[in-house]
Amino acid sequence: MSLSRFRYVVVEGPIGAGKTSLTHRLAEYMGADTLLENAGDNPFLSRFYHEPRRYALPTQLHFLFERARQLRELTQGDLFRTGTVSDFLIDKDMLFARLNLDDDEFELYQKVYADLAPQAPTPDLVIYLQAPIDALQERVKRRGVEFERGMDADYLQRLANSYSEFFHRYEAAPLLIVNTGNLNFAENDADFELLLERMSKMRGPREFFNKAA
Repeated sequence: MSLSRFRYVVVEGPIGAGKTSLTHRLAEYMGADTLLENAGDNPFLSRFYHEPRRYALPTQLHFLFERARQLRELTQGDLFRTGTVSDFLIDKDMLFARLNLDDDEFELYQKVYADLAPQAPTPDLVIYLQAPIDALQERVKRRGVEFERGMDADYLQRLANSYSEFFHRYEAAPLLIVNTGNLNFAENDADFELLLERMSKMRGPREFFNKAA
């Protein structure tokens, strides 16, 4: 099925939702490039999980600098030559900042963001992946990133709630909200085909995709 009208697709969701694996599979299907946030390259991230209060600001600023650089290169390149599928939306950086920074740090972050964040192209489609907290926890454990193992359910719940609130108000691009509790796009071809079908038939500014157990 044709997805040619989608030249710039963003897959988003909380940690463990499966956004990076879906980004790779969509890009392969569409013959598109990937734009990945590469969280493992952030030298402060592992320290943040051990001492969140101390390392929240440098962790967040490193992500902002890197994502801004990537989007600047994207806007300067030929986005429409092959298409792009990304696993991050820079607009959501403010979500993490508000969740993890104290008031003074957040005020500083807002100033840096205002000066640094590029005018990113508007996605043709944003796919927001949701999942129950127990499913997110299980997926985080399964992927075996050592510094993520100590992530507790409370933080994941607050993060998931922040994503829900963010996308409840999001109107910048067409939005497909996907409940992945009973879907496995990385390993189940039938589930992936269902998603492709929903994408191809999408007509409204906001639609929902939920597969019953």
